[in-house]
Amino acid sequence: MKAKSPNSIDVYVGNRVRVRRKTLGMTQNGLAELLGITFQQIQKYEKGTNRIGASRLQRISEILRVPIGFFFENGGTGPIDGQTNELNSFLSSKEGLALNKAFIAIEDPNIRQKLVALAKSLAAAGLPDSDSELHDSVMNS
Repeated sequence: MKAKSPNSIDVYVGNRVRVRRKTLGMTQNGLAELLGITFQQIQKYEKGTNRIGASRLQRISEILRVPIGFFFENGGTGPIDGQTNELNSFLSSKEGLALNKAFIAIEDPNIRQKLVALAKSLAAAGLPDSDSELHDSVMNS
């Protein structure tokens, strides 16, 4: 008998839980303790192996200090395209998480804008000259 694969929405919601938990510097154990469950259950939630019930998701949103809508993009429709999945993967990576934390720690909006401009410039500099459409996309986002 073939093992059932996780539903893409469950994987997405679980990944959002993971991203927020890690952004706050909270361990799986810490979240599990606050929920009164095992860290293995948190692992299953974050992988999308187990679905998170409504009341449990509400409690997780309270603990992680985000509105329930945080776990659902576009009003609950989940991921809508490859770009969303790419962004989600980046935010889940060690580098993405570190960059996100560092950026949030910058309080001056002018410095934030300069950092965004620098990142766009570096991204555009690394693109081949033949890829002008992608270059325009990077510079205009």
